[in-house]
Amino acid sequence: MDVFNHWIHSTVTAPAFALPVLALYLMFQALIMVYSSHRYLVLWRWRRVRRVPRPPRPVAPAVWPRVTIQLPVYNEPQVVRRLIDAVAALDYPRDRLEIQVLDDSTDATTALARTAAAHHRARGIDIAVLHRSARHGFKAGALAEGLLRARGEFIAVFDADFVSPRDFLTRMLPHFASPEVGMAQARWGHLNRDRSLLTEAQAVMLDAHFMLEHEVRMRCGLFFNFNGTAGIWRRACIEEAGGWSADTLTEDLDLSYRAQLAGWRFVFDPDVVCPAELPGGIEALKSQQRRWTQGSIQTAFKLLPLVWKSPASGAAKIEAVFHLTCNLSYPLLLGVIALSLPVMLAAPPMRSWPGTLIQIAVLAFGVVPLMLFLVAGQRAMGGRTAWQIARGTLAAMMLGVGLSVNNARAALKAFGGVAADWERTPKTGDRMSRPIAVLRIAPARS
Repeated sequence: MDVFNHWIHSTVTAPAFALPVLALYLMFQALIMVYSSHRYLVLWRWRRVRRVPRPPRPVAPAVWPRVTIQLPVYNEPQVVRRLIDAVAALDYPRDRLEIQVLDDSTDATTALARTAAAHHRARGIDIAVLHRSARHGFKAGALAEGLLRARGEFIAVFDADFVSPRDFLTRMLPHFASPEVGMAQARWGHLNRDRSLLTEAQAVMLDAHFMLEHEVRMRCGLFFNFNGTAGIWRRACIEEAGGWSADTLTEDLDLSYRAQLAGWRFVFDPDVVCPAELPGGIEALKSQQRRWTQGSIQTAFKLLPLVWKSPASGAAKIEAVFHLTCNLSYPLLLGVIALSLPVMLAAPPMRSWPGTLIQIAVLAFGVVPLMLFLVAGQRAMGGRTAWQIARGTLAAMMLGVGLSVNNARAALKAFGGVAADWERTPKTGDRMSRPIAVLRIAPARS
């Protein structure tokens, strides 16, 4: 009791600015813990859905539908030939396949794309390079213009750094046997996972996103998103949802929510892996993260009011809030870091047992759920040793802290309504990694 009375007395007699600073610090810490501890809920849901066997894979249609593959590229001379060659090698009836190279390039990419396209046209592949001299609408604008000329009933999209497996279409299209399915997303693999600790950390983050978040959101009937590439859309779904829009930097997230609000259902197939190149340098990664962070907050402002007015379940609405606003944790983290020293200097009680309790709470509801989330993602993948899991998890957590300033600035730009260019993530054609096949999915428990 004497300790508590001393804490009250110290707080009351602290400098006048101490209480507002302490209140702000505690509010930021609490919000960070809310966002981080949400992963406990994801993990709990994931353990539940793992016990339920996945439905059997749908059978192939009697007649394969017409498909248009769109390849949006912008100044990608290192990878454009690899991209086109992989798509041209898909195992699919040639008379049912159309390939569009949506080229906004201002460098040698255009010539390389045309050379590759001419080579495959000579082999009987229906492929065209559609070059735009102005990048109106960036990637969303390119996809929208390509859609106007597309003949396919289904639209597959691959970014420049992806290498599509030969059986991609024949494994993914059967998911559309159900007429309410509007989009099917494959899992991302990693061509250069083992290049460096930086690429390994990114792989760990993405693995958890796909293997836990996507799996949980799909199987629990919650909102989830097309990831911008390695997926197939039903054309009617795109059109009914209002088409591609460039008013956010995450046109994929935006269209995904609009489509699901319109009643379409999405499918995620973790067994179909489409490998891609991870950013190999920190500047390339920062540009990617700025786009994703700012775009997600922009989408939250645009669509969360519609989500709350929709007939979706309460659980789906709450999950949508966490999904679309999770990047707010970055400016909150910066706020905590900036206020830590003033709090310690101006609020002596924080150096006693109340401060210790806060540190324990931060550990239990801030650090531990993130660590468990990343570890579970690696265990769900399979094929990783205990040392690889530990190293990758630690690297991913450190990378998240290291990106906090970069991502916080992007989030605040979205709050300020600051417009931004769609930043291209540079690619190098890096393929240094072991075969994707060894990264198998752990079997579900019976």
